[in-house]
Amino acid sequence: MNESPDAIYSAVSQQRPHAADSRGGISGEDVPLADLRRSCRAALAAGARMQFVYAWYPETADDPELRYILHPAAGHPPQIWRCRPGAESPPSLAAIAPLLSWYEREITDLCGIAFRDQPQPGPHVLLPGAKVERPPLIPGPALAVSYTPEPLGLPEISGPTAPDVQLLPFGPIRAGVLESAQFKFFYLGEAILHYHAQLFFKHRGMEKRFEGISPSLGVVLAERVSGVGSVAHAIAYCQALEAAVGCVVPRRAAWLRVLLAELERLYNHLHYLGHLSHTTTLKVGEAEGLYLEELAKQINCVATGSRLLRGFLAPGGLRREPRLTEIGPLLRRLGKELQPYTQMLGSSTSHLDRLITTGVLPKQLAFDQGATGPVERASGVDRDSRRDQPYGAYPELALQVALRDGCDAHARQQVRIDEIGYSIELIHHVLENLPAGALRTDCAPVPGAEGLGWTESPRGTVYYAVHLDKAGRLARVKVKSPSFSNWRVFPYTVHNSNMMDYAINEASFGLTMAGCDR
Repeated sequence: MNESPDAIYSAVSQQRPHAADSRGGISGEDVPLADLRRSCRAALAAGARMQFVYAWYPETADDPELRYILHPAAGHPPQIWRCRPGAESPPSLAAIAPLLSWYEREITDLCGIAFRDQPQPGPHVLLPGAKVERPPLIPGPALAVSYTPEPLGLPEISGPTAPDVQLLPFGPIRAGVLESAQFKFFYLGEAILHYHAQLFFKHRGMEKRFEGISPSLGVVLAERVSGVGSVAHAIAYCQALEAAVGCVVPRRAAWLRVLLAELERLYNHLHYLGHLSHTTTLKVGEAEGLYLEELAKQINCVATGSRLLRGFLAPGGLRREPRLTEIGPLLRRLGKELQPYTQMLGSSTSHLDRLITTGVLPKQLAFDQGATGPVERASGVDRDSRRDQPYGAYPELALQVALRDGCDAHARQQVRIDEIGYSIELIHHVLENLPAGALRTDCAPVPGAEGLGWTESPRGTVYYAVHLDKAGRLARVKVKSPSFSNWRVFPYTVHNSNMMDYAINEASFGLTMAGCDR
């Protein structure tokens, strides 16, 4: 006898890679400190990729635990390594897996755990001169941070051209509606010799804010980690919580989550095209991109009442039914206006001249340093978590993954243009084949449970690790945001470039400061 689609969906959902293991915890293994480096080398040699590391305190503030998250080959669930350093300093893995460097430094600043042989041991999240009485992410009330300004350590300049090298400090207050950051350029003529980005001027302590609140309220906070990634962050949070407590989302709700996620991808990519056109002074392209972004946001508002698609996600499914009847015609209108726009972008020589060969990010560098999303796919790294570590309803849908190997700003633009078309097709498919059924199932907290969830946001993969305390409230929530990863990669494309191309290069990465600072 054939099983019903809902029965098959339920069975597949139970086997999703982010699901909890038999103990209610994240599936993983214990790795001794002495074996960390050997295990890391072996995993990378086998084709795995480290994703991130974070610290939390399962029992007492004196006994932290490190969690290493890595992905093996596509189609396999992530692996999680648990490591208790005790009073020892854990070895840095940054020399083996360079992308872990920022995560290790973040742990040092926020959890007080120093890594042995860290290649960049200075402060990262805390600005130079910031002092904390107790690391902020140790359980308990947050304490004030004192601050005494200190000069940023910068490299010495030597050689015959040293007297001609100039230093340009730009920011943290920048013109326009831009988030705070300070960039320091060492340049000679128009050539950028060295570039240093100082971020985290407005670090909001979002991970600390999750501590002690109810799991149902956590989704409201997740939506506000990065405003333009509200849906992606909310879905990743909800999936981590659902994995922790063993909750299976109704099939209709899983399909509607795909619809919301792709609507979010649409307006983000259209904004990107308008902003990128602004940096190349293609004014018609800028105006048309912002106009199409507005149409996409109006579709969002018709469907959910929110231009940023907020207030719809809930652990266990959706809060309410979206209004779908008007979406199809509006999407068709958007698609018709999109085609001549993208053709114009692809035929404007002044625009193309500024993009081609700008901000080159080689494939191996993108992989090693942790690039994610359209940035890595434009460098030929064929990864998309919707396909490779599928979640929600994506395993039921025919997903096309945009891939280019140009490695430059033009390739990054083309990946996003392709993704816009694919998202429109996917949304139409969901609207035409949406299954009936419930919108939400009970997702009651399980004391001591833990889970891992992820989504492929417009900027790359978002991860949430959720740990509940003995009362069923949030004890620790780790957020891995794609802009944190891509901001780490970005400086490698700036060194040895030129000042005239800097704004174009930065825009081509589609970075957000809020997603990085958290």
